[in-house]
Amino acid sequence: MLKGILQGCMLFLLAENELYGYAIGEALSKYGFDEIPKGTIYPLLMTMEKKGLLNSRMKSSPDGPNRKYYSLTAAGVVAKQTFANQWHVLSQSVERLIQEENNES
Repeated sequence: MLKGILQGCMLFLLAENELYGYAIGEALSKYGFDEIPKGTIYPLLMTMEKKGLLNSRMKSSPDGPNRKYYSLTAAGVVAKQTFANQWHVLSQSVERLIQEENNES
């Protein structure tokens, strides 16, 4: 489940800006995803690219070797919206469950 949520969050980050792997990890950390191992992000990016959700291109870096930057494809934009819709339904369902439990306590 977390993998699907992480993918959806990465789609949202990449909809805003073209980013490279480490920068994606840093951005996720800003939103509270501190416990995500950096080694999780790169395989997920490769999977998302193979699914056609992302494009990538190499760009030079002022800090060393070239970096691989990722951006959304048209399919990635659709996947982002699908994730947002599914998240809305899921979060409402979980919230109702929690509220019902709190009301019974």
